[in-house]
Amino acid sequence: MSKTPRSFRCHIGLFGRRNVGKSSLLNAITQQRVSIVSEIAGTTTDPVEKPMELLPLGPVLFIDTAGVDDVGDLGELRMEKTRGIFDRTDLGVIVTAAGEWHPFEEEILSSLRRTETPAIVVFNKSDQGSPPPELLARLASEKVPYVQTVATTDQGILDLRQALLDHAPESFVNNPIIVRDLVPPGEMAVLVIPIDKEAPRGRLILPQQQTIRDLLDGDACCLVVKEKELKDALKRLRQPPQIVITDSQAFLEVAADTPPGILMTSFSILYSRFKGDLIEQVRGTLAVERLRAGDRILIAESCSHHPIEDDIGRVKIPRWIRQYTGLDLEFEYARGHDFPSDVSPYRLIIHCGACMWNRREMLSRIMRCREAGVPISNYGLMIAYSLGIFERALAPFPAALQAYHESSAFR
Repeated sequence: MSKTPRSFRCHIGLFGRRNVGKSSLLNAITQQRVSIVSEIAGTTTDPVEKPMELLPLGPVLFIDTAGVDDVGDLGELRMEKTRGIFDRTDLGVIVTAAGEWHPFEEEILSSLRRTETPAIVVFNKSDQGSPPPELLARLASEKVPYVQTVATTDQGILDLRQALLDHAPESFVNNPIIVRDLVPPGEMAVLVIPIDKEAPRGRLILPQQQTIRDLLDGDACCLVVKEKELKDALKRLRQPPQIVITDSQAFLEVAADTPPGILMTSFSILYSRFKGDLIEQVRGTLAVERLRAGDRILIAESCSHHPIEDDIGRVKIPRWIRQYTGLDLEFEYARGHDFPSDVSPYRLIIHCGACMWNRREMLSRIMRCREAGVPISNYGLMIAYSLGIFERALAPFPAALQAYHESSAFR
């Protein structure tokens, strides 16, 4: 459990004003001194993350945030970081003290509702005051669960743990699926994994590892080869595999060596479905046809790896798009959680597969783009489109292929 990637953990964010006991609450839940506790308001300056196992839910990530009522220039920076946590929260915990409820708490609840994130209200320091009955009645009528706690004495902590388990998103109760719905038990998938400059020494990257595990969980078989061995490997098989899955950078070579009757896609496109919204990103990909010279395109990466000489996001994708469109376009880059709050200046956003994140954060970014009217695509989708193999790469996903055909008809 301790090695479970953060992207597979239920992200539980603790929000509230300064000095309401968020850090004490986190320490009480985890039974560890994770966050520094002090009577001085504003002790927590940056989000504090604590991965742990919360049975029977499984691996979770608690995020203790700075107070939403922080003041001054530095306080505004801290609040900006706290607001960024909303985008990757699967379950929000609103902490207040002594039964108080102010516009700050109301705004937190509204922010969580805007992203359809389940919320739990914790009235901490309940030994110092109780919430008014009319507030409790209102929360009950709105189906917002609440508990009363005294974090320093562990009072109510078991009730809070139960509330976390009861209201966690269903997707974290059931195992997520990457590809095993496409490969029946006993059937085979061939995974094409280039070993190039971007391949980490001595291991596979996270999407490759997780795809293999997902196939094994589905009682399917997998054969792992490099792109140069694919044609020979397919010839050796007694029967064709259900699907060939490739690194997007090897799309053209793999498409040429995979017989037309065999489904083919990429890890990145699988992750558009697994982490984001495949249909929305398929539609976003078509925006490449509406680009004009000088348009700004944002390339967004979830991880912060050091770019190499022929980096896929910074070199290859811009090159392929320029070759496809014949346009002089302006490319900008965002890494990690540094995604612009205002995406309106961009004509197109192309996102990586987001393997390092939970799905909530990726969906939050897609929602932000949708609200701003800015199309968002995905590395694998854009590569397949610019190389002329888009329909083939979407063939394993009938709904996405239909969305492409319908959107193409209205171009």
